[in-house]
Amino acid sequence: MERRNFLKNSLITGAAVATGAQAFATASHSSSTNNLSSNIKQFNLDYAFHDGMFRQHGGESFKDQIKWAHDQGFRSIEDNGMMARTPEQQKQIGDTLAKLDMRMGVFVITTDSWHWKTTLTTGKQEWTDKMIKDCKTAVEVAKRVNAKWMTVVPGNYDRSLSHEMQTANVITALRKGSEILDKHGLVMVLEPLSDNPDLFLRHSHQTYMICKAVNSPACKILYDAYHMQRNEGDIIANIDRCWEEIAYLQVGDNPGRNEPTTGEMNYKNIFKHIYNKGFKGIVGMEHGNAQPGKEGEIALINAYREVDGFK
Repeated sequence: MERRNFLKNSLITGAAVATGAQAFATASHSSSTNNLSSNIKQFNLDYAFHDGMFRQHGGESFKDQIKWAHDQGFRSIEDNGMMARTPEQQKQIGDTLAKLDMRMGVFVITTDSWHWKTTLTTGKQEWTDKMIKDCKTAVEVAKRVNAKWMTVVPGNYDRSLSHEMQTANVITALRKGSEILDKHGLVMVLEPLSDNPDLFLRHSHQTYMICKAVNSPACKILYDAYHMQRNEGDIIANIDRCWEEIAYLQVGDNPGRNEPTTGEMNYKNIFKHIYNKGFKGIVGMEHGNAQPGKEGEIALINAYREVDGFK
């Protein structure tokens, strides 16, 4: 599943999101939430699902899916296409999460599909202006859904410019976006991808260097283990090398980009490793269901129970 199609589907169905600690609701909601989940074993890590992942059990309504998944032990969501939702829909999702003491994860900073074009690498003012505008819009969206992290993709490689010049252009644009987000305690997370060879940002070390250069708490790494398995491998060692700049993780097994246990990756060891490092953030389930129907949704949950059972 290419990220372009994944985002497109999430814009149609409304992908799910998760964020920082401010996404938790007030203590008055906590007691009722605990009663709902008293018989559910909590996961060791905080896994965030997307809209449609539990549609067969939860129904077409994203709010109903959230409630059903909460009863299964999930405590976070992601929604790549959150900025395409109406303000009313965003507020409804935010309110639902607050009532259930759930967290909101990443949504993509974009009001259209511009991030798939050659953009920040070019150094052209029009793309920097677009980035600034979208960051300002993202601030308002984050308030409605109580989000902290949002995904940024710099765009495609510009073969008319040197790699060094493109890197400088990306850093310059990201610094301007970070200035906007930092004022509100928000964080853009840069995601290196494997969808096609034209993408500029492809490796964890490259992303680490850019974050160091931007030098802002509002610019960190989204480490998607699926993409990094395809692009560079050595997952645990590269997580360690980039750890101080990693703010968010996503997963999907390879090949296939479905739930853990369906491919070659040893997610039980990977999850145990980040747990032992003290990771308290969100692990985004940015993948498909390997099997269709209700059986596929149960198989997905069982897979997460298996790989989360490292203690």
